[in-house]
Amino acid sequence: MCNLVLGSQSPRRKELLELAGYRFVVRSSEVEEVIEEGMTPEEAVLHLTQVKSESIELLEDEVLLTSDTVVSVDGRILGKPENFSDARSYLQQLSGRTHEVFTGVYLRTNEESCTFFVRTDVTFYDLSDNDIEWYLSTGEIWDKAGAYGIQGKGALFVEKIDGDYYSVVGLPISRVSRELRTFHVSSG
Repeated sequence: MCNLVLGSQSPRRKELLELAGYRFVVRSSEVEEVIEEGMTPEEAVLHLTQVKSESIELLEDEVLLTSDTVVSVDGRILGKPENFSDARSYLQQLSGRTHEVFTGVYLRTNEESCTFFVRTDVTFYDLSDNDIEWYLSTGEIWDKAGAYGIQGKGALFVEKIDGDYYSVVGLPISRVSRELRTFHVSSG
């Protein structure tokens, strides 16, 4: 049995692993998350998870899990907003449209690794300027790809999803659980 290490400070990822019954330690990466020009969303999440993973040292009996999520509309990646103007622009772009949420996962020991991504399509209702200004005032926009959290008040904007809800939250926990079994890591 191997010990699980979560390479993330994300409270959402910690909560999902705990919900699934995993015991783990947190050892986060301090690398700067840089998406290179021209990367597709799929390439971006896999690149970011690998960069994070490679910056964290592991003991012999540990399995490291790193993850990253990006939002994409019309092939453009909407990262985490740096200011209110970014957040407002992101929400305007998502209004009344379907966008893609990609969550990449990188699992590794010192000997082997596994990487994958999950894509989920999310459709927003049309958002009025008042909807957007109200949401900006909630403070939920910070530290979230696309400037919204589906697990919070941002859920009020979602008309439908096609795919894994938990991937949009930040970790496709059912797929992660299955992959962790191949590394001899089980929950509760």
